[in-house]
Formats: sequence, structure tokens, C-alpha cells
Amino acid sequence: MSAAAAFDATRFAVMPLIAILRGQQASHIAPIVRALIDGGFNALEITMNTPGATEQIRTAVASAHNRLAIGAGTVTSLVELNAAHNAGACFIVTPVVVPEVIMECVLRGLPVFPGAFTPTEVQQADRLGATMVKLFPAHRLGPDYVRDLKAPFPHIRLLATGGITPETLPEYARAGAEGFGIGSPLLQADRLAAEDWDWLRARAEKFCTAWETSVHSGK
Repeated sequence: MSAAAAFDATRFAVMPLIAILRGQQASHIAPIVRALIDGGFNALEITMNTPGATEQIRTAVASAHNRLAIGAGTVTSLVELNAAHNAGACFIVTPVVVPEVIMECVLRGLPVFPGAFTPTEVQQADRLGATMVKLFPAHRLGPDYVRDLKAPFPHIRLLATGGITPETLPEYARAGAEGFGIGSPLLQADRLAAEDWDWLRARAEKFCTAWETSVHSGK
């Protein structure tokens, strides 16, 4: 297993944003990691449906120097879980509720963020031991849906994921979202292709500022 820092729950609670990287070329991993760290992020998810995902996880772990938690996303089987964990992933994200993956993560003490959409799925993911429940795709129903879910489930911590921008993040936070998974609105394909790492750092800063502003304003 690669030498990776354990997931720091306390640090994540301060800045509960997960950058989601999918389908990126291997040579971009190290500069992306550096830009995210400089921009204020402390968690990066590399999806397992990315070609060479396990090698990218290893590269990210080596590049992060324990300053960025590296996890694996789109994990849908125990085979993928084992491959990701062996590569050094210190947290796991699933696109849907996959009971065997969630329960195995709990057994290993590995933070897990299962994807859910309906109230039934949200409750099931929480009962299985989710660290937080990834509400996906959040933007399809918007902040009001988060608010509706929090009424019967105030104890379930939600990671709103899908279509979140710096402009919309505060509204989701006010509705009750405790964290965010952020993909293409942060890791924009054209900017990455152009190797515009300064833009990525600045974009990451905007998301972090949006969260900090939400917290300081009482959400």
C-alpha cells in the first residue's frame, strides 16, 4: 500500500470541499495537486473509471506530501475498493448506495461518502455507516431539496455534489449542506488542457472563499 496520510476529519470539517478529478492525463496530476493545495483545498477524489486511476492515485499521494487527502471516487465494487485502498486512497466515494463497499469501508475505518438521491437512499447510506452522504446530482433539485431532506434528517450530514459553483455554494450551505463535492465547475477540461494552473489555483480559492463566507455569515 502506498504511504498516504490518514484522512484528517478535523481538517476536512474546516474546509469540507472535495475536488473531483475524472479522465485527466497522468502528467497533469502533480500540478493539479499543487494548484489545489495552493488554492486552499485539502481533499481530492480521483475517479476509478479514469484510465490508470490507481497510478494516478499513487502519483497524487506522492505529490501531496500529506497536505491533500487523496481519495477514490466512482467505486462500485470491492475489487475497486481494494485497488484504490492499495494505491493509497484514504477515503472512498461511491456514485450510488453500494452496501458491501460501504460496510467494508466501515470495517477498515476508511471514510466513505456514498452517493444517494432519494430520501430512502439517504437514510440507507447513513444507516450503513456513511461518513457523509453524497447528495448527487444535487443541482437537479437545488437547495430547496437539501432543506427538505434536512427537516426529517437533521442528523445526516450531506455532501452536495453536482453542478455546484462558487455562486451557488452559499445557498446550499444555508439549506443545510455540510460539505461539497466539486467536479467540472472547478476542474474545467479546457483550462486543464491548456495547463492553466494559475487559473485553477484562483478558482479553488473562490470555492474556499464561498465556503468561508457561508460559515462566517452563519450560513
